[in-house]
Amino acid sequence: MGIIEEVLQNYALEGQVNSCERYGSGHINETYLVKTDRKNYILQKINNSIFKNVPALMDNIEAVSKHLKNKGYDERHNLSIVYTKDGKHHVHMQDGSYWRVYHFVTDSISLNLCQSAQDFYHSAAGFGTFQSLLYDFDADVLTETIPRFHDTPDRYRQLHAAIAADPLHRAEEAKEEIAFALSQEKNAGFLMDLLQKGELPLRVTHNDTKLNNVMLDAQTRKPICIIDLDTVMPGLVANDFGDSIRFGASTALEDEQDLDQVELSLDLFDIYTKGFLEHCGKYLTEKEIDTLPYGAKLMTLECGVRFLTDFLNGDTYFRVSREKHNLIRCRTQFKLVQRINENLNVLHAIIQKYKQSLQ
Repeated sequence: MGIIEEVLQNYALEGQVNSCERYGSGHINETYLVKTDRKNYILQKINNSIFKNVPALMDNIEAVSKHLKNKGYDERHNLSIVYTKDGKHHVHMQDGSYWRVYHFVTDSISLNLCQSAQDFYHSAAGFGTFQSLLYDFDADVLTETIPRFHDTPDRYRQLHAAIAADPLHRAEEAKEEIAFALSQEKNAGFLMDLLQKGELPLRVTHNDTKLNNVMLDAQTRKPICIIDLDTVMPGLVANDFGDSIRFGASTALEDEQDLDQVELSLDLFDIYTKGFLEHCGKYLTEKEIDTLPYGAKLMTLECGVRFLTDFLNGDTYFRVSREKHNLIRCRTQFKLVQRINENLNVLHAIIQKYKQSLQ
């Protein structure tokens, strides 16, 4: 009997299992679509080399899921855990692996690239609504699943360590990317400094607001469910906003090799800002709204630094499927940083336009 069959024996799934196949495009966990003759489920092997405390991580997800359920959100509109036969929210196998099962979000689609401006607007509405629903959530109950996850200066410390160690002698191949990263380091702590000064509040945030983490209704294309809650923990709203822009307002995929295809869409930035602030702007402080463009810049920069660090360290964090995959990802991020730098004044003007509409 294989490991997946052993895992599924812990669950009383509805119907007879007909198939279990790899699913999705996530970088971290292994995801499978389990089909029975009655309904579908998502099975995931949790990457416990990255998430060191899986029980605490699952406690976080359970708490957020219950919070949304108490507000009337069912398993199609709320990432809902399927519990084991003995009531546990995950399975810990003898080989040390950790597994979980979710209810499948029916009649939904997930996008890696916007097919229309409305798709991006609806993703903004989804993440904005998620933020507003967590406005009254007690952040003290959450564990920090990855310490200092969006601490950009700490990401730079890790990059410097990787450059110094250069375990696979890849630094020479990435010297242009390293030079660009170091040229941007001076202001990497801007948001963290504001947080430490008390000028920005710490909120419960998603911390991985990529376009493909909001499920859209397959017919209406409206948001129905926010998924991938592994990094839900205290954070900055600007980071959630910025990560969405980094991923969704790019004109190319995250691993596009032709950098001429990689641009920042100002139209997509505009429509995302509109959707996000329409759905959570009234809960945010003026300072939070004003710093949203810096979130776009710093999340893009931080992600590029993380890809670069992982490339130098031997691709130990992000799953890769081709040679130099993390270096390719790094290059797309740094191209976007350049475009954001060139358009910061325009981005601020767009933010102010929708900020005024809240008054």
